[in-house]
Amino acid sequence: MIVHHSEKTRFLAEEVTMVKFWRLFVLGTAVFFLVACGSSEPEVLRLATTTSTEDSGLLEAILPDFEEQYNARVDVVAVGTGQAIALGEAGDADVILVHARSREDAFVADGHGTERSDVMYNDFIIVGPVDDPAGIQGMELAADALTAIAEAEATWASRGDDSGTHSKERSLWEAAGLPSDPEGDWYKSLGQGMGDTLRFANESGAYTMTDRGTFLSQQDSLPNLAIMVGGSSIDENADLSLYNPYGVIPVNPDKGNINNELADEFVEWLTSVDTQSVIADYGIDTFGQPLFYPDSQAWRDQ
Repeated sequence: MIVHHSEKTRFLAEEVTMVKFWRLFVLGTAVFFLVACGSSEPEVLRLATTTSTEDSGLLEAILPDFEEQYNARVDVVAVGTGQAIALGEAGDADVILVHARSREDAFVADGHGTERSDVMYNDFIIVGPVDDPAGIQGMELAADALTAIAEAEATWASRGDDSGTHSKERSLWEAAGLPSDPEGDWYKSLGQGMGDTLRFANESGAYTMTDRGTFLSQQDSLPNLAIMVGGSSIDENADLSLYNPYGVIPVNPDKGNINNELADEFVEWLTSVDTQSVIADYGIDTFGQPLFYPDSQAWRDQ
């Protein structure tokens, strides 16, 4: 068979075209899978936590690192500790980060959570109007200050939201020999988070109890309030009852629809030395002191 040069040229051109096609096909397929893998949808972690971790700005400072490392999106619900625990009990959260130790222990004991881990601590303080109508500034014990406030019927703003802060406040009223929820027009139960309660106290000339971290982070917008009990730093707080530890607990996966694997990874990340170091530094540049102090087992074991 005689093949003319023009036919040979055509055959060669077709062969080259097929080779180019397959090369482009393989390359395109590889690029597709690379893009698909790189743009996979992030897993969602539902975090129920206290308003203090959000109002202080801590979550905004630390969560992006977790989201990047684990290709995750953390959906934060910041409420009082009581509400955060209720979300966990209902299976509407994957992990909780709260600050009411006895209630945290009960959450685990009742089978709602798998295990509690220490995360960090700060302290509670009592703040009030700069003119201090109840004369409590400088008192060492919160119970003594609350007694003086009640006797003076000076306005008191309670969160009244079943939060960890509210639980601590109620125990301090009892320590002062008073009802945990005092009666009288001077006692205002707001049903609000820490930030809103501080703003109310600032505007109405009321005393209130707050975690130090939230107060320091919002102090510039609270010109009418000053620290009355607890000193200017945690080292100056002589009242051990104002110690405020935080714990993290994954929700029991038996509840169903719980992202337990990601919750466990979150706990491991949150309690790691690297993340604890970020917590240790948070607030120092702006306020001259940390807003929270790291306290995980890994941090203590260094």
